[in-house]
Amino acid sequence: MTALLGLALALTLQTAPTPAEVWAWTLYADNGPLVLANEIPDTPRLRTTLECAPGSSIVRLTLYDAAPAEGIAVVTSGAASANAEVRPRRGQLQTMLRADHPVFAAFQANGRLQVTVGEQSSAIEIDRANLSKLRRFAELCTG
Repeated sequence: MTALLGLALALTLQTAPTPAEVWAWTLYADNGPLVLANEIPDTPRLRTTLECAPGSSIVRLTLYDAAPAEGIAVVTSGAASANAEVRPRRGQLQTMLRADHPVFAAFQANGRLQVTVGEQSSAIEIDRANLSKLRRFAELCTG
């Protein structure tokens, strides 16, 4: 009986995801730039970061594991859109947005942002439970 319980426990532990495998939205607002990161906590794994110097209203958006592209991106959220220059980096796509632009306001409202460069498109989604972090980021960013 004890061996059977031990085997069941071992199988449960093998199939259950560890906390390190869970993607989360984390707001870093302590020192230096503000950062809202879609990450696996306590690892170097990132999907997306939004960075801003407090009060500057300028957000640097970085998409990790995105196909590098160069040129002008169309950034959309809901009915709002903006054009933004894209800087390719190794395995990253980086652009700048204004936190006080209507596209960023729509992003705060619905949690969805689409970045399209030519034929390539990347989506960012923040679930309803984490929208307050995005709104706090925007509030601190715009000062």
